[in-house]
Amino acid sequence: MKWVPKNIDRLAEALLEHLYLVFSSVGIAMVISLIVGIWAARKPRTFSAIVIVAGVLFAVPSLALFALLIPTLGIGAAPAITGLAAYSLMILIRNIGLGFQSIPRDVLDAAHGMGYGTIRRIWEIELPLAMPFIVGGIRIAMVTVIGIATVAAYINAGGLGVIIFEGIDQRFPEKILAGGLLTSALALFTDYLFAAIEKMLRRRSGR
Repeated sequence: MKWVPKNIDRLAEALLEHLYLVFSSVGIAMVISLIVGIWAARKPRTFSAIVIVAGVLFAVPSLALFALLIPTLGIGAAPAITGLAAYSLMILIRNIGLGFQSIPRDVLDAAHGMGYGTIRRIWEIELPLAMPFIVGGIRIAMVTVIGIATVAAYINAGGLGVIIFEGIDQRFPEKILAGGLLTSALALFTDYLFAAIEKMLRRRSGR
């Protein structure tokens, strides 16, 4: 391999761009999902409807979704982050909702009997108990978005996809391997890290 040692800086720059796309999109989706998931968790029909709508968005091919956003947001990071956030919604809303639904009713009744208000109960009791589910959702969303974000190179959003598509256009296998392996390594590391955090939280909560 001759290209990689001479282009470490470029690979690092592409990796940072990729991380920016991933963390920005999942972060935005996380804020939306917490609000929607907590609100809908105790309303089964509403929760199911929201998950179905988010699932429809998830089923749209990534390139088509990015293309639909271009007339409104132009090309670059903005439509990519918006599209990637949309892909994260179903995963995060579902896991957050399931986490809050899994909390035993007697725990909620005990908190109510002790005078906990809604916000205090959510913050001090429900959120910690649901955290393993939430972290599990973040893990799946992050790994999913890391892969889909490579396609965002088509709309000039940067990231590791640029290296991969350059390799395809130039018939340069080393670039394809470098971009692909780095993307895979990032996804595997993220999966391992969040799986370890999820396991620790489950052990602490006894769930």
